[in-house]
Amino acid sequence: MPFASPADLSPIPQAEAPRDCPLCPRLVRFRRECRAEFPHWWNAPVPAFGDPEAWLAIVGLAPGKHGANRTGRPFTGDYAGELLYGTLLKFGLAEGEYRADPSDGLRLKGAVILNAVKCLPPANKPEPSEIATCRHYFEEGLASLSKVRVVLALGQIAHVAAARALGLPPASTKFGHGAENVAPGGRILLSSYHCSRYNQNTGRLDQRMFENVFARAAEIV
Repeated sequence: MPFASPADLSPIPQAEAPRDCPLCPRLVRFRRECRAEFPHWWNAPVPAFGDPEAWLAIVGLAPGKHGANRTGRPFTGDYAGELLYGTLLKFGLAEGEYRADPSDGLRLKGAVILNAVKCLPPANKPEPSEIATCRHYFEEGLASLSKVRVVLALGQIAHVAAARALGLPPASTKFGHGAENVAPGGRILLSSYHCSRYNQNTGRLDQRMFENVFARAAEIV
């Protein structure tokens, strides 16, 4: 798997960055450092994962170092993935068993996961220029998912990226847990606090709060 193309693993291959995407110098340097230190990890732009006929698109920020950057699948192998995939399974949006490994056979049904930034950023913090540079991959990916009715953004950066992609003005599009905005064309942007370890450990987000947002998405559809 470490030498596969992101497009080989994606439900939207036409919208994926190449494995050695050169567009963000800081992220390229960090990628090379990770490849030298962990040569058997994925260490490349992380492709979308899920159902190409999805009605729900879940938008994350960027790969985590020991999660998606290691495994090559969004939210797989880190703390955030436990809550996310557990919730997807509970709501019938996934089939199989999540074992924090891309070879676990888990499949999404009616849902797809994308990141606003495809490459691992140092300290999990992409710079504004990197978010802007990766924007065309994210927007092309979301545009190609023609069945999507609801976009669920995890965290404020994902919220802003999704708002732009949906034609909503970010400056006047509310972010907050459970916030809901209607985009031109009728798609709904829902927002949630990110399911990160920090947010869960501090009580900013708990399982009930997270599940409530998915319940609302199901109500809309």
